[in-house]
Amino acid sequence: MCVPVSMTRSDLLPAWGRILRGYRPLLSIEITKECPLRCPGCYAYGQDHVSNFVTLRELRDHKGDELVDGVLGLVRKYRPIHISIVGGEPLVRWRELDCLLPKLDAMRIETQLVTSAVRPIPPHWAAIRTLHLSVSVDGLPAEHDVRRAPATYDRILKHIEGQSVVIHCTVTRPMLQRDDYLCDFARFWSGVAAARKIWFSLYTPQENEHSQERLTAEDRSRALAQLADVKRGFPKADVPRMVLEGYRRPPSSPAECLFAQTTTCISADLKTRIAPCQFGGRPVCTECGCMASSGLASIGRYALGGLVPLSALFDVSRKVGKAWSAMSTVPS
Repeated sequence: MCVPVSMTRSDLLPAWGRILRGYRPLLSIEITKECPLRCPGCYAYGQDHVSNFVTLRELRDHKGDELVDGVLGLVRKYRPIHISIVGGEPLVRWRELDCLLPKLDAMRIETQLVTSAVRPIPPHWAAIRTLHLSVSVDGLPAEHDVRRAPATYDRILKHIEGQSVVIHCTVTRPMLQRDDYLCDFARFWSGVAAARKIWFSLYTPQENEHSQERLTAEDRSRALAQLADVKRGFPKADVPRMVLEGYRRPPSSPAECLFAQTTTCISADLKTRIAPCQFGGRPVCTECGCMASSGLASIGRYALGGLVPLSALFDVSRKVGKAWSAMSTVPS
């Protein structure tokens, strides 16, 4: 699945300021290599996700104070305005998160925690102002419970009670065999009080991948048609027009992807960089279904005064930032 980013318009100016000073404003951290799920199509455990020489499961991850201090060290080093905490399954380290999340809140850093909700979410996390919980759900119960056991619907509904979460569905090919599937998904989660928003990404394959999840061009068109219906019919479904346009015209390479160029991705040893983006390996950018990438791609095409695309302004800002970082101690 892709990791959407819960940024708002008010974050744009601070993000631009970070870029001008040579920083990437977004930070994604795989805080653990452990996960009790074995989901088909999970990019994190792909053979080439981390590098050609080591997989996520082979890295040495951290626990206890070592993990908390390590994450805070990365925050001080990279100075992000937004962090995505992913895994593995982050709730495997819920005790460390119980210590870490209030510290990030005190630093006023917006934090998105991506989870399967396989275990209970501590009730007091609902009071953490800067925490945004994103729960991954792979379709309706019949499909999801097979793909993502033991994080079944029953567990998710029990564990998110009392929270305010975003439900995030990555659309795969089997879901599109029925014309109203995504509407049925949105209808179910629109009736769940703990679900405040519903997000949809499209499955992003790796090069030379042959899987049942991968969308054909026809599947992609069918998915966009269904998402347009979802947008019209369900207020909780957050399906911005710019994201749909980005799905139609994804960036052709990581070099053209604003999300890839503004995000630092660190794996579970808190040292290894994931490249070229959060997917690692060799993603097929022309079939990208990342919600954040698609939204930023559409924003980048917007022309100021009808003349200068924002992506061109970003390129100039990044060059200024690189020149600044060369004269200072900004991390590469």
